[in-house]
Amino acid sequence: MKALFMTRDAAKINEVYDEKTRKSLSAKLEFLEPITDISQLDSREDISEVEVIFSTWGMLSLKREQIAGYFPRLRAVFYGAGSVQYFARPFLESGIEVFSAWAANAVPVAEFTVAQIILADKGYFQRFHRVPGKEWSNRSLGGRYTGTYGNKVGLIGIGMIGSLVAEMLKAYKIKVLAFAPFLSDERAAELNVEKVSLETLFSECTVISNHLANNPQTVGMLNASLFSRMKPNATFINTGRGAQVVEDDLIAALEAEPARTALLDVTLPEPPKPDSRFYTLGNVFLSPHIAGSLGDEVARMGEYMAEEFGRWSSGEPTKWGVTLKMLETMA
Repeated sequence: MKALFMTRDAAKINEVYDEKTRKSLSAKLEFLEPITDISQLDSREDISEVEVIFSTWGMLSLKREQIAGYFPRLRAVFYGAGSVQYFARPFLESGIEVFSAWAANAVPVAEFTVAQIILADKGYFQRFHRVPGKEWSNRSLGGRYTGTYGNKVGLIGIGMIGSLVAEMLKAYKIKVLAFAPFLSDERAAELNVEKVSLETLFSECTVISNHLANNPQTVGMLNASLFSRMKPNATFINTGRGAQVVEDDLIAALEAEPARTALLDVTLPEPPKPDSRFYTLGNVFLSPHIAGSLGDEVARMGEYMAEEFGRWSSGEPTKWGVTLKMLETMA
C-alpha cells in the first residue's frame, strides 16, 4: 500500500512522527516522497497510487475536484494534530476517511491542569515569591488553604480533557464536582464525580477548572454571576478558550478578593492586549497557551495515528475517526 506525508512544514513530520513511529509505519507501507506544496501535485504522477496520507499541522487544503484528480485511490487521511476543520470536509464528502489525534493532545492538557490544581490547593500561587528581592516574602494574603485532602475541585465540562482530569484526580483524596449536563449518571459514577450546577460549583470549590467545548453556545458563559461566588482563596484555571470567559467580570472578581487567583493559559485575544489588567494584577498568572502538546509531547500524536492506522488496516474498530456530523460541533 502506497502512502505519503503531506504538510507545508516538512520539519513537523519528523517531530510528530518520530523515528520509532516512522519505522513502524514503513514496515507496513511504501512511502513516496512527501508533498510540501500544492504546486508539487501537478508534477507528481506517482501520487495517483497513494491510498493513505499522513499529515500534521500544515496539511494542504484541497477541493473535491483536486482530491479526485490527484488522489483517485485515496482511502484515508491520518492527521497527527488536533482540529481538522480547515481541511477535512472535502475529503469526507469524497468518501475518504479522516482520523485525528485530537485525543492525544488532551493528555498533556490534563497533566498540566492536575499539576496546577495540586499547587493551587496548597496556596502555592498566593504565596509565590517573585524575584528579584533580597528578603523572604510570604505572599499569603491570609485565609486558609485547604491542601488536597478532602477538598472540592470543580470541573466545567467533562469531555475528553475533563474526563482525563477526573481520572487523574482519583489518585488524590479530592471530591470532584462537575458541570456536565449531558454526562450520564453511569459515566459520572465511573469518573467519581458529582454533577452540579455552575452556581454550586463556583460557590463550593476552592479550585475551578474550565474545560468547556469551544462553540457559540459557550461564548461568555463564565461571567460575573459565577465569578462573584468564588471563595475568598479560590483559584480559577482556564486551559479551555478565552472566549468562554467575560474577562472584565473575572478581573472584577479578582480585584474584589485579592486572595483569589487566576491561572490563564488562554485569553481573548492571545496574547492579551497591551493595556489588559491581566498584566498588572498580582493574582493573575499567565502562560502562553502551553498546556497542549509541545516539545517531545507532539510525538504522542504521531503514535496515535500509527496505532489508528494499524486498527484501520486490519479491519478492527477505530477510535479517532471524524465525521461530517462531528464537524458541526468539534473544535
